[in-house]
Amino acid sequence: MDQSAAPILLTGASQRIGLHCALRLLDDGHRVIVSYRSERPGLLALRRRGAVTLHADFASEAGIMAFIEALHGHTDSLRAIVHNASQWLSETPGQEAAVFQQLFNVHMLAPYLINLHCAELLQRSTPADIIHISDDVTRRGSSQHLAYSASKAGLDNLTLSFAARYAPHIKVNGIAPALVLFNPDDQPQYRAKALAKSALGIEPGAEVIYQSLRYLLDNPYVTGTTLTVNGGRHLK
Repeated sequence: MDQSAAPILLTGASQRIGLHCALRLLDDGHRVIVSYRSERPGLLALRRRGAVTLHADFASEAGIMAFIEALHGHTDSLRAIVHNASQWLSETPGQEAAVFQQLFNVHMLAPYLINLHCAELLQRSTPADIIHISDDVTRRGSSQHLAYSASKAGLDNLTLSFAARYAPHIKVNGIAPALVLFNPDDQPQYRAKALAKSALGIEPGAEVIYQSLRYLLDNPYVTGTTLTVNGGRHLK
């Protein structure tokens, strides 16, 4: 466990995997700052435990820059930045360009600008990390969700580029999960089909992402790497 007293920024942490990781970071004694797009019940638990919660709209450059300004008002250093904020939009006929632009902004422009404008905060911490949460879909692409897959693939490339730029002081890595946590209203037929896509055939839950995050934070000799967390989907 590292000894840095600087907080960890986790974007998109109001629910599901992001919320779980934020709570686990608090369990491990880290100070935590989270961003959220919509007010959700999980934020109350984070606030009660001392986390700083900042509203953010990453759908536009203006929203991203406003968040960066707010962040600088709350801390002068960061132990790590974990980019978990994500969005899933259907490519509705007639709205393709708008959907692509929004997914590009959330998945690529926000991490790009935050990494650039917050590097000085990370440089005040030793060790320091940037971690991008991508998606296993980038391994093959998607015939139905082209914009989502492409924007997440771009995030994978930013992992390589920022790792090269910020070495040796800041490690930059990624995590590319497949489906690890169902929604409560997912139907049995869908669940069975999804589980059959992986060699291990289980719903592991959000903890496997925190375990991956913890590994990247704790290992001093890994940078420019994206961890695949897909239960062996590539074997099927």
